[in-house]
Amino acid sequence: MVKCTECDAEIKVPSDSLVGEIVTCSDCGASYELIKVEEGFSIKPAQVVGEDWGQ
Repeated sequence: MVKCTECDAEIKVPSDSLVGEIVTCSDCGASYELIKVEEGFSIKPAQVVGEDWGQ
């Protein structure tokens, strides 16, 4: 488990997760990308790609 940096809730990381997967906080809805650390995973804010609507 990792802690959400927005609301401090615990985010469950499935045991079969891969580096680069996106996890979402069930409390506040913030999205994070999984990064590998020595003992499991940590998180960093996910890059949100905005829609340019053809502009």
